[in-house]
Amino acid sequence: MPAHTKKSGHQLSVTIRRPDVMNAINFEMMEHLEYALTEAESDPELRLFILTGSGKSFISGGDLREFHSISDAEGAREMSLRMLSILERIENLKCWTLAAVNGHAYGGGWETMLSCDFRVARASAKFGFTQGKFYLPPGWGGLTRLSETVGREKADYWLASQKVIDAETAFQSGLIQDFFPDEEYEESLNKLIGRLTLNDRDYIEYMKRRDHRNISNELEPFSRFWESEEHMKRVEEFLNRKNS
Repeated sequence: MPAHTKKSGHQLSVTIRRPDVMNAINFEMMEHLEYALTEAESDPELRLFILTGSGKSFISGGDLREFHSISDAEGAREMSLRMLSILERIENLKCWTLAAVNGHAYGGGWETMLSCDFRVARASAKFGFTQGKFYLPPGWGGLTRLSETVGREKADYWLASQKVIDAETAFQSGLIQDFFPDEEYEESLNKLIGRLTLNDRDYIEYMKRRDHRNISNELEPFSRFWESEEHMKRVEEFLNRKNS
């Protein structure tokens, strides 16, 4: 199998396992992601979808050896449309989505991770904007998502210069939200997973669908969550702990 899907509690994780090609995406991997997403979309209790890799790579991009057999524009368009659909499904999940960047992310690898709500990385991870080496612009939505995330000028420079950056630079630019020392990566990741799965789907869905441009829209849901039993219970637990 090119990947391993695991359901544990309120989380569903997909781990890519194609070490011979540094976890590159091929058609079989696309199919696996489609099946995993169907499972995630049909689970109302799911709070977190995690995409990660194995070994020293997160995703090294598209599988050049397999995709090189596509010789015309229509074939390339169909391949790109399929991957765009997969990434849009990740974006539209009603739970939190997390790219746990365990290793290097090149080309389509960083395009894929940008479809997730949150992105964290191992400190030794590298991010390579290297599509230009193959006379290609990003084809999986990365041009738009990267420009929205780090700004158009920086995105254009990275792509034009085939830039490879480290995790600290990725963090400073906003490409990722956090990075952890290699020796603390697993422990830190597990703590983060615990925090991301703390609140239920009602809370997560509100946070994901809220209108970022209308502050007054925050009033009603804030008031609704405030009177919930879960909020009251957690505050009481906190106050009791402070008083003990």
